[in-house]
Amino acid sequence: MTPAAVKKSKPLELAGGRLGGGERLFLIAGPCVVETPEVMFRTAEVLAGLAEKLGIFYIYKSSYQKANRSAPGSPGGPGLEEGLELLARIKEKFGLPVCTDIHECDQATPAAAVADLLQIPAFLSRQTPLLLAAAATGRAVNIKKGQFMDPALACLAAEKIYKSGNRKVLLTERGSFFGYGDLVVDFRALQVMASCGAPVVFDATHSVQTPGGGGDSSGGKKEFIPLLARAAVAAGVDGLFMEVHPDPPRALSDRHCMLNFAEARSLIPRLVELGDYVRNR
Repeated sequence: MTPAAVKKSKPLELAGGRLGGGERLFLIAGPCVVETPEVMFRTAEVLAGLAEKLGIFYIYKSSYQKANRSAPGSPGGPGLEEGLELLARIKEKFGLPVCTDIHECDQATPAAAVADLLQIPAFLSRQTPLLLAAAATGRAVNIKKGQFMDPALACLAAEKIYKSGNRKVLLTERGSFFGYGDLVVDFRALQVMASCGAPVVFDATHSVQTPGGGGDSSGGKKEFIPLLARAAVAAGVDGLFMEVHPDPPRALSDRHCMLNFAEARSLIPRLVELGDYVRNR
């Protein structure tokens, strides 16, 4: 995706910000799943401060529930009511737009009462009733491209929402299955997905995941996060998705592929600088 290809996406208005369409790189980031108020508030404070310093648009992301767990005992989050209550507190305290996953159609309306951006998990990206339920709320919808999905089919998922009358769609690349327990990123997917007009996001942390690599949980190769993120930004992606946690080894989900605060503070400014260079060429 060249700088000209970035401009194929149409800017999406969200909570006072403009995403895509050649605007500056934006960020979606936070802990994978809703944890303690201390973890959530510390992360929001650090990332909001970093985004303000860099002058970029930032969306706080954390899921009240993670339904696609590897093992029966894997932490799944506090659930709809408690999770949304904490996200609402973050939204109010820090003035941030928030994003969260939905897994079932009846979660769309209550989630939309708090979240500015509803996220469709990768494994559910073809589920038409779920996509339409999210679209019907009028909120923006971020579709995570399935690890099994041709990027052109991600555009068809976006079309389902467009045809409902909701034009507020993001598409996110998060890697493709490469045999058992590994993912690879085909950067051609970024250009393919941009062709349908939606701003395109690169998920830099889930793309280094090793599904089932931890035995009863997913592993990850976080040393490749900077490499893949730089490649996506150089290719002209509109936004970045990252999971960030104050103490990743103790995180309840995705501990092997999260950034800590020091890593986020080091990497994100360099990516924003690269994004500005690409856009100004």
